[in-house]
Amino acid sequence: MITLSKCDYEMILNHCLGQLPNEACGLLAGRVAGNKKTVEKIYLLSNIDQSPKHFSMEPQEQFGAIKDMRAKDLILLGNFHSHPGSPARPSEEDIRLAFEPDKSYLILSLAEENPILKSFMIINRQVTNEELIIKGE
Repeated sequence: MITLSKCDYEMILNHCLGQLPNEACGLLAGRVAGNKKTVEKIYLLSNIDQSPKHFSMEPQEQFGAIKDMRAKDLILLGNFHSHPGSPARPSEEDIRLAFEPDKSYLILSLAEENPILKSFMIINRQVTNEELIIKGE
């Protein structure tokens, strides 16, 4: 299970809307207690692919985010990216590039009138839905 605040959800949504027609991306940091992950900070990163179908996070921004996490005693919980024209489920490329089985992979679909955010665990190319709670909704 992963929990984030409504404010953090809106930050992700606004970042993704602002990057249209391209995919947007970022990192999630926070704390883990048992099987519960709590997001405490969102890092909005640049998609250097500048593509509506792919994303690659800007390396220097990633390093800066990790350095900031360490300074704040937070851990990397996972990442997020948008799907401007497809559903909120991992693509074949998303599955192929999911190398960290303990991380959450959030996907925000902007394909419909109402955005849909979902979280997934991807372990050995097997995708499972992860419970996502947005506090304040």
